[in-house]
Amino acid sequence: MTPEEYQYPGNVSSSEPEKFWGFPRQPYPPSEAPRPRILLHVLLFLATLATTITAGALQQGVNPLTHPLDLYQGIPFSFTLLLILGMHEMGHYLVSRRHHLNVTLPYFIPAPPFPFIIGTFGAFIKIRSPIQDKRALLDVGCAGPLTGVVVSIPVILVGLMLSKVTLTPQGSEGLVLGEPLLFQILSWLVFGHLSPEQNIILHPVAFAGWIGLLVTALNLIPVGQLDGGHVAYALWPQHHRLISWSCLILLVASGLLFWQGWLFWALLLYLLGLRHPPPAFDWVPLDRRRRILGIITIIVFILTFTPAPFKLD
Repeated sequence: MTPEEYQYPGNVSSSEPEKFWGFPRQPYPPSEAPRPRILLHVLLFLATLATTITAGALQQGVNPLTHPLDLYQGIPFSFTLLLILGMHEMGHYLVSRRHHLNVTLPYFIPAPPFPFIIGTFGAFIKIRSPIQDKRALLDVGCAGPLTGVVVSIPVILVGLMLSKVTLTPQGSEGLVLGEPLLFQILSWLVFGHLSPEQNIILHPVAFAGWIGLLVTALNLIPVGQLDGGHVAYALWPQHHRLISWSCLILLVASGLLFWQGWLFWALLLYLLGLRHPPPAFDWVPLDRRRRILGIITIIVFILTFTPAPFKLD
């Protein structure tokens, strides 16, 4: 049998014995599969719920020490942000299960509400079994960011409808959020053209949606084993290392020119490693549908990335 005659296991019905080019498919042995630590997942989620509610309340000017009963004001931000993060990770989880990968439930990571103004470091899942080919690699890499951005779009639209437009006083200074192209498009749909003197005061729901776009962009940076790195490797495996180094250089340049936080990200990604291990059956080609999906994911990265997420104006 030649590689061209390879039968992708995902196309085999569950009633048929799954074969992988003459080799039996190797599911994760049930006897060796670690038991899901449900209690840990629940405790981490509850802790993240508490820190994000507190962060949302702080954004509204609530002092949780003197007015603890006013913490409810942080609920719209918290619930919206956790919805976006949760859907992102569930996208990865469900597609991983579709490809018969052994994968954990999402781990939510709480963060101190101050100085981390959003109260979380995000969420992640852990894939315990090897990804067998580039098709599964691309599917898993795309699923999270695309699911997250699909949820973020209506969230931002609703949040912008609840937001206010004000005139910026001359000489005033404050933190200004960068606007990725997708956010600019959604803002135009709600408010139309705004003059330079006009400023949008984001509702907590809109701010959570903005963070959802930032999380999507960060995950889709095509470096190493980020989601974007998975997509880049699946599309162009021979050029993955060159793509990783090029993006790392661009991050450093963006850190020097626009936002210093990119310098931290560049250092972190370098320490995590730029190499991407090949899947077990690396010779299996991508089909046309998945190549289109990969290109769409790259477009989403361009639409959600901004060189200066935060700046003082």
